[in-house]
Amino acid sequence: MRGSTHLTMALACAAALSVTATACGGDGGDSADAGAGDRVVRASWGDPQHPLEPANTNEVQGGKVLDMIFRGLKRYDAKTGEAKNAMAKSIETDDQQNFTITLKDGWKFSDGTPVTAKSYVDAWNYGANARNAQVSSYFFQFIDGYDAVHPADEDAEPTADTLSGLAVKDEHTFTVRLSEPFSLWPETLGYAAYSPLPQSFFDDHDGWLDKPVGNGPYRIDSYRPSQSMKLVKNKHYAGSDKPENDGVELRVYTDNNTAYTDLQAGNLDIVDDIPASQLGNAENDLGDRFINQPAGIIQTLSFPLYDEDWQGADAAKLRKGLSMAINRKEITSKLYHDTRTPATDFTSPVLGKDGGYKKNLCGEACTYDPDRAKELIEDAGGLPGGKVTITSNVDTGSHRQWMDAVCNSINNALDKSKACTVNPVATFADFRNRVGDHRMTGMFRTGWQMDYPLIQNFLQPIYYTDGSSNDSGYSSSRFDDLVDRANAADDEDDAIGLFQDAERELAKDLPAIPLWYQNGTAGYSDRLSDVRLNAFSVPVFTDIKVD
Repeated sequence: MRGSTHLTMALACAAALSVTATACGGDGGDSADAGAGDRVVRASWGDPQHPLEPANTNEVQGGKVLDMIFRGLKRYDAKTGEAKNAMAKSIETDDQQNFTITLKDGWKFSDGTPVTAKSYVDAWNYGANARNAQVSSYFFQFIDGYDAVHPADEDAEPTADTLSGLAVKDEHTFTVRLSEPFSLWPETLGYAAYSPLPQSFFDDHDGWLDKPVGNGPYRIDSYRPSQSMKLVKNKHYAGSDKPENDGVELRVYTDNNTAYTDLQAGNLDIVDDIPASQLGNAENDLGDRFINQPAGIIQTLSFPLYDEDWQGADAAKLRKGLSMAINRKEITSKLYHDTRTPATDFTSPVLGKDGGYKKNLCGEACTYDPDRAKELIEDAGGLPGGKVTITSNVDTGSHRQWMDAVCNSINNALDKSKACTVNPVATFADFRNRVGDHRMTGMFRTGWQMDYPLIQNFLQPIYYTDGSSNDSGYSSSRFDDLVDRANAADDEDDAIGLFQDAERELAKDLPAIPLWYQNGTAGYSDRLSDVRLNAFSVPVFTDIKVD
């Protein structure tokens, strides 16, 4: 999950991958491709935070590699975000709770061994088990038996080794029983945590970490921590999206301004995170080679609803007033040069109308109206103690700049110079510790980068009672009931309608203020063609051609 806990991790260049060798050796046969520089894409990158195990990666840099070296049951269409079958031949259910999954024939891992139903069941059991300390283990929480392999009490030992809801039927078939109906569950299966694993992962785990083996279009040829990773074509790949290039060299940068300079100098082919300081120049610098498109990312400000100052009917008015005091349009235009879009709901436009996005669903609460904002705040008895703060880490991103802008907007609405002030926290770790310990007293930065393009993913983890990323402490029986009914709905349209009803509850209660949707930005060299970002703002490397 790349939510409020993980969005900054995704943008940061994190600690080096724990690989004991200085390089990951090739599997032979096509290693010469690694040196065929003429048709290799040179891209900016940051070292992954964790080893490249599918269930142990929850940030963009590691996820970028997993997307190249693995393919799961589903894959999200680069243009539409639609979940389409990849390795799955069929996923069938009669009750939205019991599923039979049949795999396509002919798929192999990059070491030449076959991908079977057991490859999936073993991988999911490993990912779910608390003993393996996988950061994305909660993705398996919907499968029956999760509580036994991953107790809610962190100090408790698992009472089972495997998920009771998984069973291998034959080489290409396995069944899944969920703990409750979830009609959209198959749509989540394009997420990397659900990838299969070869037997070598279990036979020699340390060896596998030194040289990860997947079933995707590329395989890792070499890796030098803090320097670069080289990927080449996987000759065993059975998918339809075979690479249009010879490989990808991911070069580590700790400063995206340096990466941008190297792109302009012709030393780099693609930068997928244009620095904020260059956004105003990028279109002039790059012309048609500058990409600015919507991504599945929303930035929000949450309230500490566990604090008495933010509870009750008056506090609800107060939260709405603060939201209406924020001039989203001016901030996204002047500060971000329209690479952000003012948010009018709690999801993302990349979902599209069919996927659940509904413009202006937040209604009046997300509309800038300084006079109405001041009236609401005064009717609520004013700000707690006469002031409010915005808290965030400031060691990565441009968080200080937008926090200052938001506070200035609130102060202008209230005609007070210091009604809103910024409370900067030096490091991301310290900030997240404070949030996790419920030590917030004012507004605090939250954000969400979708794990999969479903409306459910923008709502349930963040706002459901005791949800995995519910930082505000929000709890609403009405919201929870609508989410439960949506998950159990037989018809997808009915499910989306119920999720939108749940969003309307959020607009009434406003546990968090939607600020803006974040675009994906990138620039590329004149050596490349067919460059685009997917709905997660990650380059579609397989499609890129090197001229």
